[in-house]
This record gives sequence, structure tokens and C-alpha cells, in this order.
Amino acid sequence: MGNVLAVARRELNAYFVSTLAYLVVAGFLVITGLFFYLNLTFSRSANMRPLFSTIYTILLLLAPVISMRLLAEESRSGTIELLLTAPVRDAEIVLGKFLGSLGLLGAMLVLTLAYPLMLALWGSPDRGVIIGGYVGCLLFGGASVAIGLFASSLTQNQIVAAVLSFAMLLTLWVADGLSTVLGGVAGRVVGYLGLFNHFNDLTKGVIDTKDLVYFLSLIVAALFLTSRSLAARRWKA
Repeated sequence: MGNVLAVARRELNAYFVSTLAYLVVAGFLVITGLFFYLNLTFSRSANMRPLFSTIYTILLLLAPVISMRLLAEESRSGTIELLLTAPVRDAEIVLGKFLGSLGLLGAMLVLTLAYPLMLALWGSPDRGVIIGGYVGCLLFGGASVAIGLFASSLTQNQIVAAVLSFAMLLTLWVADGLSTVLGGVAGRVVGYLGLFNHFNDLTKGVIDTKDLVYFLSLIVAALFLTSRSLAARRWKA
């Protein structure tokens, strides 16, 4: 566990010594703040669900940017060789990088807690919706970062990694709509693979086991594939 935390700290430090983290966090807060204000102004209701839908869309775009450098930049600069020859297992490298990125994403979500606090001061927001929504945002963000990490392990180019990551996420996003076209058993299977339905269920304040299993399985599968990708690189070296 010590190696995992060391890698995670290294990733967090790498984010905050560059302007990337500050630009991402600032952009995230500006957009979410704007949509929160607009929703509150026009709906006049203490409802967080529209904001969670906004966060979902933003994370769909930001996750590839956050994760694109994790392994692609290491490969381009040659520092990946130092990691692979260090007394650290592939799974520890992958998990550490994932936790580092998840830490940045978690910090972004923590900063948005000001919005439900404001609603609680002047209204009566549904606590179940708030809790379920934040659980959904964290799980969806974790799954998106894990997929981005896998994409980053496949190339040395950060832009290519971001495009691959977005393409994977977009495929899972459109699965919801595709399920209605297919219908039957195939439609239900494809529908289960869709991201938004699972996220949307959580924002209703219903924390269902099937949604938790879905996101956790997606995270584990993406991290496993990333670990295998690193193992293949080590074997070639």
C-alpha cells in the first residue's frame, strides 16, 4: 500500500506543479457555478439534479484531459522505464495513478459542496438526491478516469490518448439510446452497459446495488486492462 500511496502523491504533485490542474478546476467551477445560478434563477426550486446532469456532461469531457498524460507522457519522456524497473508492481503503479487522478476529481467535487449548502440555507433540498448525486458523480468520474488511464497506456501521444478515452466513453454513453433501437434481450444488455441510466438512477436518491456494481466493475475492468498493458510493455522491454 505504501508504493500505491507514493505513486498517488507523485501524480497529485505533478498536477499541481503545472497549470493544467488549476485551469481544469477553475473551468469546472465556473461552468458548474453558472449552471447552478441559472437553474436556481429560472426554476426557483432547491433541486440539485440539473446540476448533477451538468457535472456528468463536464466530466465526460474533462476526464480524458485529466487522464491523458498519466502513462502516455511517461512513455514519451522515457520515465516509464524507471517505473517499470523500480521495485513496484504493475498493479501498484496503475492503482497509484488512478488514485492520484481520482484525488484531483474528488477535490473538484468537494468544492461544489458550497452549492447544496447554499440551498440548505434558503430552502429544503432532498438530502437523498444530494447524497446519491455525489456518489454517482464520484463513481462516474472514477470510471471515466480508469478508462482514460487505459487509453493512456496504449499510446505515447497525449492527444491520441484523450481521443481514445473520449471515444470509449462516448460509446458507453450512446449505448443508452441504442438500447431503445435494438429492443428485446439485446437492447436490455446494451442498455445495461450505458453510462447515463446508471448515473441518472443515483441522482434520484436511489442507491441501487446494480448501479454500484456497474461502476465498480467498469473501474476494475479498466484498471485490469491497464495493468495487462503495462505488463506487455515490461515483457517487450
